[in-house]
Amino acid sequence: MSFEKTKWVWQNGNQLLWDEAKIHSSAHALHYGTGVFEGIRAYETPQGPAVFRLKEHLDRLYASAKVYDLQIPCTPEQLTEAISENVRLNGLKNCYIRPLVFFDRGDLGIRAACPTSVMIIAWEWAEAIDAEKKARGLRVTVSPWKKFHSSMMPTTAKSSGQYLNSILAVREAAQRGFDEALLLDINGNLAEGAVENIFLVKDGKVLTNDEKSSILLGITRQSVIEIARNLGYGVEIRALALDELFSADEAFLTGTAIEIAPIREVDGQTIGDGRTRPVTEKIRKTFFEIVTGRKPEYRGWLHFVESKLGAPTSAGRFAPRVRAM
Repeated sequence: MSFEKTKWVWQNGNQLLWDEAKIHSSAHALHYGTGVFEGIRAYETPQGPAVFRLKEHLDRLYASAKVYDLQIPCTPEQLTEAISENVRLNGLKNCYIRPLVFFDRGDLGIRAACPTSVMIIAWEWAEAIDAEKKARGLRVTVSPWKKFHSSMMPTTAKSSGQYLNSILAVREAAQRGFDEALLLDINGNLAEGAVENIFLVKDGKVLTNDEKSSILLGITRQSVIEIARNLGYGVEIRALALDELFSADEAFLTGTAIEIAPIREVDGQTIGDGRTRPVTEKIRKTFFEIVTGRKPEYRGWLHFVESKLGAPTSAGRFAPRVRAM
């Protein structure tokens, strides 16, 4: 991960120079994790940078904010323009985009009512996992940490504090030499990777689980479900037992950062033959054709970033504007 090319950060309606984009040490979210965010990717295409499924990401951002009573003081349209403008200002092509909505300074304590702030950071993207390692397939372990149940925290909301669960799992897995952790739900069924959804392939059918398995409803996950169906594969969405993973012909993880990554083995047990993954590869190939603008039938999934600053944005408190402080 490198912020070298990131010169501008959007914060509360202004495009600020990197060193000026700060929050106060008393910000509520810093102490309690009271924030929600999205991880979004933009890809270089023949028509210029295109943000993948931006509307769906922003829809989820607003849904997550509602769960935690975070009132986002700008419209999805204003955030769309702010994201586009920030990518343009930074001159980015392939990049990761992080909108964050959080309770800012005002008071501390779990009952405190604080103002809501919004910020957007975009940076040039390097692969989350080495490309060669991803091509071989990941070595995954079943984590001793369980994924929290929706009766404990809202699993379908993408909130900052909830990711402590993922951090514990992935660090423990790394300490034991694995590429990724796989968490089970409280019933002992498959939940998800530390920051990814999971898919199995059995007898040509694509299997994945749903929110009842304590998962985040991933945007890449939903895209893969639609791609698989469009390719003619049957898709079954239900609870998945751990034994089904070990007996699967193929298995893969999906997420904004990892995209589509095959699983080679789980705790030393090879998945399928460990080498050939025809269904995974066909879905993965189609996915990359889509995000790079080579599948016109999926053009609606891409928000193309203009090559230069466009017309003035709509008026309002959070209309984007450049301010070098």
